[in-house]
Amino acid sequence: MGKTGGRGDFEWVYTDQPHTSRRKEILAKYPEIKTLMGPDPQLKWVVSGMVLTQLVACYLVHNLHWKWVFFWAYAFGGCINHSLTLAIHDISHNVAFGNKRAKWNRWFAMWANLPIGLPYSASFKKYHIDHHRYLGGDQLDVDIPTDLEGWFFWTPARKVLWLFLQPFFYALRPLVVNPKPMGLMEIQNTVVQLLADAIIFYFWGLKPIVYLIAGSILCLGIHPISGHFIAEHYMFLKGHETYSYYGSLNLITFNVGYHMEHHDFPSIPGSKLPQVKKIAAEYYDSLPQHTSWFRVLWDFVFDDSIGPYARIKREYKLKRWPIAVTFARSRK
Repeated sequence: MGKTGGRGDFEWVYTDQPHTSRRKEILAKYPEIKTLMGPDPQLKWVVSGMVLTQLVACYLVHNLHWKWVFFWAYAFGGCINHSLTLAIHDISHNVAFGNKRAKWNRWFAMWANLPIGLPYSASFKKYHIDHHRYLGGDQLDVDIPTDLEGWFFWTPARKVLWLFLQPFFYALRPLVVNPKPMGLMEIQNTVVQLLADAIIFYFWGLKPIVYLIAGSILCLGIHPISGHFIAEHYMFLKGHETYSYYGSLNLITFNVGYHMEHHDFPSIPGSKLPQVKKIAAEYYDSLPQHTSWFRVLWDFVFDDSIGPYARIKREYKLKRWPIAVTFARSRK
């Protein structure tokens, strides 16, 4: 495919992901970590406050000049929307209402989805579970760029363009890499989202809709908060595929920076991941970690050894499910 970002291919490995074995080892040594698993009772209130804040913002921007609509979309609204995507990430692990109320989590994710402007939460849930189960899996983990992305986006200028277009790649890549049939929850997510957009448009016109959608696209692209997309799994050091960040931006991103801890214990809410690190500090303190998401973006653009190809990949041998079973599983 040619030399891109100092690499001509992904980093192929023939070992299992490290999180499974580390999880077992930590739980054997610190069984009290199990008490951190389960729903976060504060999450629903924090998320609802953010959704209502964006509703107020829609009213406030509807009479502004267009340049200020885009300014506030990037400087304020997009930050909230990016944070809401990470709330949806947390909710996808059923940490809002617990595993026994799985459907409540799905509906609450749709509520968190409303300010983003486009339906997203139901599809994210479906693919994100694969990201955990088959981390780095060829044709399974859609978090990994395609060969075309790795081949083309290798110069600094092209990598900046790739970062800007990142929301579109995340949206379209699953349809190419691992397409799945649309389920009932995705249809419901779309109907609810379009209805909410129509109501906002009816009362306040086009500007609030642009404010919401533009904010989502801009702040999921080139923005300091978006450094977490690169920081989490891009191979900055050979052989290491997951990295944590313990800086202040975790305060507005539901602790997504605690990413090694999250992959070790995905059923623990983001609010409690710092406790995991504190309890099992010897397992995390010695591992590579990032200190700045802005520095991550800078290094990604200007370091020739880092680019879309700087990801660890592996093959998983899966059992073939009968068509009826596969369809039934896709509806869950």
